[in-house]
Amino acid sequence: MDQLALLFALLLGAILSVPVGNRLGLPAPVLMTLLGIVLALLDFVPNVDIPPDLILPALLPPLLYAAVRRTSWRQFAANKRPIFLLAVALVFVTTAVVAVVASAIVPGLPIAAAVALGALVAPPDPVAATAVAGQLGLPRRLVSTLEGEGLFNDVTAIVLYHVAIAAAVSGSFSPWRAGLDFVLSAVIALAVGLALGWGTNKLMGLLDDATLHIGLTLLVPFASYVLAEELHGSGVLAVLITALFLAEYATDADDVLIRLAGQSFWDVVDTLVTGVAFGLIGLELHNAINTASGRWGEMLGWAAAIVGVVVFVRLAWLLPATWLTKRLHAKRDYDEDIPITWRETVVMWWSGMRGVASVALALAIPLKTDDGSPFPNRDVIVFIAFGVIMATLLVQGLTLPWLVKRLGVQADTKSEMAFERELAVRAAKAARTRLKEIEAAEELPDELSEQLRRRALDIGLRISPDLGVADDERRERHQQRVERIKRFRRVQEEMLSAARHEMLSARGEPGADPEIVDRVLRHLDVRSLK
Repeated sequence: MDQLALLFALLLGAILSVPVGNRLGLPAPVLMTLLGIVLALLDFVPNVDIPPDLILPALLPPLLYAAVRRTSWRQFAANKRPIFLLAVALVFVTTAVVAVVASAIVPGLPIAAAVALGALVAPPDPVAATAVAGQLGLPRRLVSTLEGEGLFNDVTAIVLYHVAIAAAVSGSFSPWRAGLDFVLSAVIALAVGLALGWGTNKLMGLLDDATLHIGLTLLVPFASYVLAEELHGSGVLAVLITALFLAEYATDADDVLIRLAGQSFWDVVDTLVTGVAFGLIGLELHNAINTASGRWGEMLGWAAAIVGVVVFVRLAWLLPATWLTKRLHAKRDYDEDIPITWRETVVMWWSGMRGVASVALALAIPLKTDDGSPFPNRDVIVFIAFGVIMATLLVQGLTLPWLVKRLGVQADTKSEMAFERELAVRAAKAARTRLKEIEAAEELPDELSEQLRRRALDIGLRISPDLGVADDERRERHQQRVERIKRFRRVQEEMLSAARHEMLSARGEPGADPEIVDRVLRHLDVRSLK
């Protein structure tokens, strides 16, 4: 098996892991990690030949961009306090505690190298967290907090990592210089992210073709990451800023085809890249095995100690942080997505799985320092890092579904349905308001006006068929109307299906121009979406 065949196996596994995971009740990223481990143990499977410094630029930008598309800037702004406590403060605390413990138990480990170890194992993986949270049907407030933490903690951890590596390689460290580098990294990333977001938004206005529009969105995350890194900024933060800007300002309500096609495209990208990323984590197991080189006992002991530190620090931080956030939240008059029960706090604690960023940072540790000597205890750091990644991904990832079920933590479906009905009412009212404006400006036949009024109501019913009504008589009429709409849509779908089948048959007939047939088929497909 060569590298190309291995990549194909990972891509196929990424697709199959989704239905298998749904059937088994297990997260797809965890299954892909297990697949990677199995492949790594097979003699005929080659070692992964990817330069470590290419793992983050190749995998993180599309994953971050896809994740940001599911959220919004206002959601982050509303939850800035819990995001700061988890994505910034907790990363600093975890890094510090891991550094202290590692330097104490590993002989000859300098404090700078210990800090690098702490930084690379500190951030829970955003992809694993969001994939697991979304699949388990957790409360929306919990999912929002996990998404916010996962998207921003890599920013903090990667900057800390680079500062620690620079200190370990050069042999010198300046707190003021480190603080300045941290601030400059964020400022540069903010400038790059906003500039690329603004420029991309303007360029999208010139592209009216869905293919070109989506192709541009595929290039932008990589461009944002690479440009920020070239300017010594945070590539991760730049991608987040660019994606948030585009999600906020590059959305045209009438670009229906672009929005639907873009959503499908990024769902495919998210599934495939996530599968490959976690498959690579399992495949890199051979690196950890090679670094042990006969020192299994003591290195496993060190790895277990750091795993315990990482898990314990997260719990010890979450308990007071959640209490403090709830106390401050009670004084606010706006909603903030925070865990509100001890059960949700426990689930959030156990959701701290490490992943892609930790692997890439561990493998990217330099082999030598500036004076030509080997990087201190590099093999130990890599082994401990993989121990933390495997323990959190496999142990926590495999047991999290059981824990969620055991604690009874579930999404508030009634609240979600109520919000959906509220949105349906707003959509129907907006349609009726616009209809009244048109009627005031134009003379519409009475029959057409009445038909359009019914269509305005139908908009709300299509979104939420159980849209509430006031009294029994209206409720009965409403139910009858819903049934008529369902029957109409069913018959219409069958008619359109017959038309599409006819076009596909025509496509294979002698003399038929496939391009023309595809054009007609596209019109039918668009009509089916309405």
